[in-house]
Amino acid sequence: MDYTLEEAISRFAQPVNGLNDLEPLMEAVGDAKIVLLGEATHGTSEYYQWRAEFSKRLIQEKGFTLIAVEGDWPSAYQVHRYINNFTEADETARNLLKQAFTRWPTWMWANEEIAGFIDWLKDYNASLNQKIGFYGIDVYSLWESMEEVIHYLNDVDPEGGDVELAKQAFSCFDPSNRKPEKYAISYATFSEGCIDEVTQLLASIRSNAENYTNEEEADLNLQINSLVAKNAEEYYRAMVRSGAESWNIRDHHMVETVNELRNYHGTDARIIIWEHNTHIGDARATDMKDDKMVNVGQLLREQNPPEDVFAVGFGSYEGTVIAAEAWEAPYEEMVLPPGRKNSWEELLHRTGAHDKLLIFDDSNRRLFDRWIGHRAVGVVYNPEHEAYGNYVPSMISKRYDAFLFFDRTHALKPL
Repeated sequence: MDYTLEEAISRFAQPVNGLNDLEPLMEAVGDAKIVLLGEATHGTSEYYQWRAEFSKRLIQEKGFTLIAVEGDWPSAYQVHRYINNFTEADETARNLLKQAFTRWPTWMWANEEIAGFIDWLKDYNASLNQKIGFYGIDVYSLWESMEEVIHYLNDVDPEGGDVELAKQAFSCFDPSNRKPEKYAISYATFSEGCIDEVTQLLASIRSNAENYTNEEEADLNLQINSLVAKNAEEYYRAMVRSGAESWNIRDHHMVETVNELRNYHGTDARIIIWEHNTHIGDARATDMKDDKMVNVGQLLREQNPPEDVFAVGFGSYEGTVIAAEAWEAPYEEMVLPPGRKNSWEELLHRTGAHDKLLIFDDSNRRLFDRWIGHRAVGVVYNPEHEAYGNYVPSMISKRYDAFLFFDRTHALKPL
C-alpha cells in the first residue's frame, strides 16, 4: 500500500512522553558499535538533555565506552581527564567547561546541560572503576594542538628530533598570529604553506610511537593533536578555494579521529558521536551530494558493515534557540519559528502536536524515501531569513535510521 508522507508518519510514529519511551530506539540500535546522535541546532536544550540520557543508557546497557563530540580535541581532552580522575585539581564540571571551551561558540559545550552530564560521567567512572572517554573530533584547534604537542615533547624528550620538528612547524605558523584567515590568504597569495612541516611531524610521531608513554593516554593525546595540526593546516588552506573542499576535509578529519580512537581502544570499542544533523545524517540522502560534499554519517556507513552504524536525527517544530547574528558575535536567545509549510518539521507537527519517534527499517523505509525540506540551524542564524536558506532537501529514511521529534523546544542554558 502506498502512503503519502503524512500518512506514513501517522502510521509509524510512536509517541514520546518520557525517557521510558526510548525503549524501541534501544532495541533498534541492536549491536551497533557506532551510534550517531544529531541535532538540528547547536543551541537547543532538549537535544542535549535527550542525547545525554540516551547516551547513559547506551553506556549502562550496551557497553559503550567512548563519546566523541563536535568540539576541539584539546578542550574536550580536559573534560576527559576530569571524568577519569587524571587530574587532582579540585574542580567542578561547570568551572572546568568554562575554562576549557573558550573558543567561540563557547555555548556549544560550556552549558548547564553538558555540566550535568559530565558530573554523571565522572561519578559513573569512579563508582564502577570504568574509563568512559570524552573526546573532541573537530579540526579547528591548530595552534592549541601545536602547543600541546610541544609542551608534551619538551617534557618527555626535550633533546629529541620530534620536538625540533614541532617547533619548526609552530614557527611556520607564527606569522599568521593565530588567525586562520590570515594563514589561508597568505597561502593563496604566496603559495607558501606549512604542509611539509606538519606532515613530517605527524609521520615522525607515528614512527616513534613506542617512545611515548600511554600513561593517562598521553600517547593518544600526542597523536591526535599532531593529526589535528596536519588536517587543520589543510582545512585552512582550502577555506579560500572552496566551501565544499574545506567541508570535506573537516568531515574526513572527524572520521579519521573516530577511527584512531577505535584503533587505540580496540576495534570492538563502542562509540557515541554527538554532532549536528548535517554531519551525522548521510550526505548522499541530501542535496549536498550535488556539490560533491560528504559527511561523517556517509563515510562511517561506507567504511563499516550496515549493522554497525546507527544514526538518529533530531528536530523540532518551534521554540527558542541559542545562536548568534554573525560569526563571533555574542550569543542570544532567539525565536525558532514554526517549521516551513510542507517541511519535514511541519508534517511531523501536522500529524499531531506532540513529541514522537520514528524508526526506519525494511518494513517502512521506502515510504519515507522522498525529497522534503529539513531544517538545519547553525551557530549563526537569522530566523527572519530561515525559509530561504535553512532547509536541506533530504530523503529522511535514507539519511537516518531513526528520528526523534520535539514539537516545542527551549534554548540551551550557556554557563
